Amino acid sequence: MAYKISDQCIKCGACAAACPMQCIKEGSSKYEIDSSVCIGCGTCAATCPVGAPESE
Repeated sequence: MAYKISDQCIKCGACAAACPMQCIKEGSSKYEIDSSVCIGCGTCAATCPVGAPESE
């Protein structure tokens, strides 16, 4: 199941750096996950200091 990033995102970039699929890119107000590429591994959620990535 793919992940999405909530509005809790503080744009630190930790999730993007940790993503093995490189499907996380910086958006205008938060980072965004390309759900068509995300494999649902949870690495982003485990890395995020504020818990912004959530399973869809």
